[in-house]
Amino acid sequence: MVKVYLLLLTGLLLLFVSGKYLVESSVAISRLLRIPTMIIGLTVVAFGTSAPELLVSLQAAFRGFPEIAMGNVVGSNISNILLVLAITAIIFPIPVPEKSVKRDWPVMMFVSLLLFAFTLNGWLTRLEGIMLVALLMAYIVYTVIQARGMKETTEIKSEQSSMRWWVAGGMFLVSCAGLAFGAHLLVSNAAVIAEDLGISKRVISITIIAVGTSIPELATSVIAAMKKETDISIGNIIGSNIMNIISVLGFTSIVGPIQVDREIARFDIPWMLATSLLLLLLMLPAVRSRITRWEGILMISIYLLYIYLIF
Repeated sequence: MVKVYLLLLTGLLLLFVSGKYLVESSVAISRLLRIPTMIIGLTVVAFGTSAPELLVSLQAAFRGFPEIAMGNVVGSNISNILLVLAITAIIFPIPVPEKSVKRDWPVMMFVSLLLFAFTLNGWLTRLEGIMLVALLMAYIVYTVIQARGMKETTEIKSEQSSMRWWVAGGMFLVSCAGLAFGAHLLVSNAAVIAEDLGISKRVISITIIAVGTSIPELATSVIAAMKKETDISIGNIIGSNIMNIISVLGFTSIVGPIQVDREIARFDIPWMLATSLLLLLLMLPAVRSRITRWEGILMISIYLLYIYLIF
């Protein structure tokens, strides 16, 4: 079993490294194509940090572990807010841009409620997957239209912004391969560990796999916090949560309908909705308009309670 645990850790490490370089190469390619910085932040970075969830969920779907695919996304969305955003806020309080409250959060809540409605019958069908992907296309178009007339106030700084085409392209392809192989190792060995410990694949997917696939979001947000560029952090988290549902579950359910575990539908998805509402409450006070260190500690405490309850 030691080998299995080592392979699982190798998979997590591959996801982290590959996710990091996928975002960097994607941003570099976007800059070479002269795509506006704001659009890069709202689409390219958010989609790039959701790539581990997508690859892991597709692997799970192909290998016949639908509960891992669904648990991975729901668990990632919960940990993105209660863990990633919390750690970022503890490092440096997060200012809340007005657009995050008025535009980005409502979109995240809408797709979360839609997922809840879709899973009430215990399945996420191909038709519903197609609807989610259609929403993905609409979201990208909407983002581009919104960004066109706005002044770019948020810069995504990257040391790799001046890299050459062949370097960016090569890094992108290698990162994709690393994500695919890392996802394969993670899913295969997580299933073995769950069986050996007598733990459900749902619990493994919501804890180990979800946190593992959230590492790119954590890395991106922590680096932004250390540079005191936390405007990127909250936009990245909300954008990633949106992408997790409409792209990851959308494409995965098109590959094959996903049977939804009863506990995920009745307990975990409502927790995801409650977590989203909590985020709104923390963003709302207009006087200070920031998520403080104490609120970060509160979110981590709630996350630990959630982990305790699912075990």
